[in-house]
Parts: sequence; C-alpha cells; structure tokens
Amino acid sequence: MTRSQAEPRRLMSFSTAGLPTAQRVALWEDHNRSALIGLRCRMLGETPFDGTELNLQLDHMHLARVRGNAHVVERPAEVIRTSPSDSIAVYLAVLGEAFFYHEDGVLTLRPGQALICDADRPFMRGFSRGLEELAIKVPRATFRELTGLDELRAPLVRDFAQGDASARTLARLVDRALRPDGGEPIDEATTLHLIAGMTGRIAAVPGTVHLANARAFIEDHLTDPGLTAARVAAGIAISERHLSRAFAATGTSLPQYVLARRLERARTLLLAHPRPPVAEVAARCGFGSTKYFAQTFRTHFGHRPTDLPRA
Repeated sequence: MTRSQAEPRRLMSFSTAGLPTAQRVALWEDHNRSALIGLRCRMLGETPFDGTELNLQLDHMHLARVRGNAHVVERPAEVIRTSPSDSIAVYLAVLGEAFFYHEDGVLTLRPGQALICDADRPFMRGFSRGLEELAIKVPRATFRELTGLDELRAPLVRDFAQGDASARTLARLVDRALRPDGGEPIDEATTLHLIAGMTGRIAAVPGTVHLANARAFIEDHLTDPGLTAARVAAGIAISERHLSRAFAATGTSLPQYVLARRLERARTLLLAHPRPPVAEVAARCGFGSTKYFAQTFRTHFGHRPTDLPRA
C-alpha cells in the first residue's frame, strides 16, 4: 500500500481573492510555477483576474482543481527552458470551453473532455468564458515506466462525459480527491494505470483498469435493480469474460461486490437522521423487494435494518 492510500493528504489552497488587483496575474504565475506547471498568464479584457486552485501532491503525481475567469495561458519555449516540468499533463474540463494551440494545430475542448499533452512542448490555452478543470501532472519517468513512451509528440483528447471509460473513471477519482471538504483517498497506482489506458498503452495492466472502470460504473448504477454483469461489461466496453477475470483476481465476483456495495450504501442511509423508511432505502439501493433487502441485510450485518440504531 502506498502512503497516499494509507494516509490522508492535505489539500493546499491558493486564491487571488483579496489580493491587489495589479498583482494577481503575477502571483498566480508564481503559484503555478512552484505548485504545478510554469505558465504565462494574460487577461482577455479589463476584468481583474479571479482564480482559485486546490493542490494535492502525492508520491507519484500532482493533482489540482483550477477555477478562473476568462484568460489565456502560454507555455512558450523560453518558459520551458527556465521552468522545465519534465512531465506529462492531463487536463479534464469540467466547465467552460477551451482552445489548445500546439505546434501542429489547434484543438477545442468541451466540458467532459480530457486533454493529455507533453508539458515541455510549447502550447497556449485560452478560456474565453472562464474555466473549471481538474489537472494531473505525471513525472516523465513515471509515465515512461507505465507506457513505454518518453514523450507525447501530439496531444490526445478523450471524452469522459460518455465515451472513454478510463477517462470517465479518472475524472471521478480525481474529482473526489479534490473536494474542498477534504476529499477522499485516491489509489495512485489505479489512477496512473487509467492514464496509461487513455493513451492505449495498457497491455501490462488491463485487469487494474477494467476493475477500476467497473467499480465506477457500478457506483453510478447501484439504484438499478437490473444491474448485471452484461450491463457493466457493455458500459465499460469489455467482454463479460474479462470482467469476470478482473473481479476473480480480487477474490470475489461481480454479483458479490454489487450486493456488498448496495448493503453498505443502505447502512449509510439508515444511519442518517432522519432515517428514511426501509422500503425507500431498499429502492434507493437497487433492491427490487423490501423483504429480500431486509433478509439480506440481516444475513450480512447480523441484525434487521430497523434495529440498526440499537446495534
């Protein structure tokens, strides 16, 4: 277990709110140079810059949640020389369209899309209506070990809103890790394997990627009583055979995992105040029958759902 799994990490926050207007851009550049990736920043109009950033440094990567109003950032050759990153960057767009100029052309990113690029190749990014995004910085040596690639000659775009299962799971994990209330622990190995999967270089770790994608899909569909292995496999674009193997490697099966997650979610709901009716909890956790839910809950936890506050 890596330290990032065992110990909670402290989110570091930076905001331009309250800073002198004339110094905001320079201080934003200073912060990103030290915390993430060195960039030049300029405004698109007369409105003062307004930005916030949550940063989380882990053992093998750096995560950030970035919000800002309309502006442009550049990473030209001179900035790369004076502030080399030696890393690969992943940007997951949450709000606001963005353009990305690079050596071979221009890309437009919509919310729900992910961009993977080499941070030490010149680029320009613009946010005409502001932005909210999740950013990941992966050291080049780590990226090379995962994918066999020493660099990315051209940026890659993946759709995490609906298309790419690995990108969707990655966005979910990073979003949860960077919640302002403290976030959830993140498994670095799984996160890195998902990034490798987005590049198409997953030959050595398909089981890890498939398992992470399946678990994320299951969490999003626990309320569906018809959640089957076939539906999960189709949802993450793999065969049922590969899905079964991924769960078997953990010592369980997909139906056992789904049932356990439903029961844990039900227990959480039953501990809430005020407590919802048992029938409502059963429905919200994907149980088609209240009677079956009560029986299964008692078998799993050793007491009835209605006895939980006294257990």
